[in-house]
Amino acid sequence: MANLSFLQKFTKGNTSKMKRYISMYLKIAPETFARMNRNVEEKNWKDLAINAHSLKPQAEYMGLLDLKELLIQIENKIKSGQTSPLPSIYQKAFQAHQTGEQELKKVLQQL
Repeated sequence: MANLSFLQKFTKGNTSKMKRYISMYLKIAPETFARMNRNVEEKNWKDLAINAHSLKPQAEYMGLLDLKELLIQIENKIKSGQTSPLPSIYQKAFQAHQTGEQELKKVLQQL
């Protein structure tokens, strides 16, 4: 669920800036999730943590707080060495991203 109140404050309600930030997320996030998927398949936990960390602020800016929390879970599981739940958490994060992506595309059309 996208809550754009942070983005609205950050851009001071400037719709062209909001469009630019949403468009950036819609371009960058799918690429990051593709890398994260490869990280999970290859069990490359270090890079998975890096990619999750890089996406976290963008999720927050877009108000995708469920996604942000899942990205934090990924980082924390890797830090604590608990790697077995990572594929499942990744899938939940990807689903949260897909839901948010659809919402953001609708918002972009309305701005």
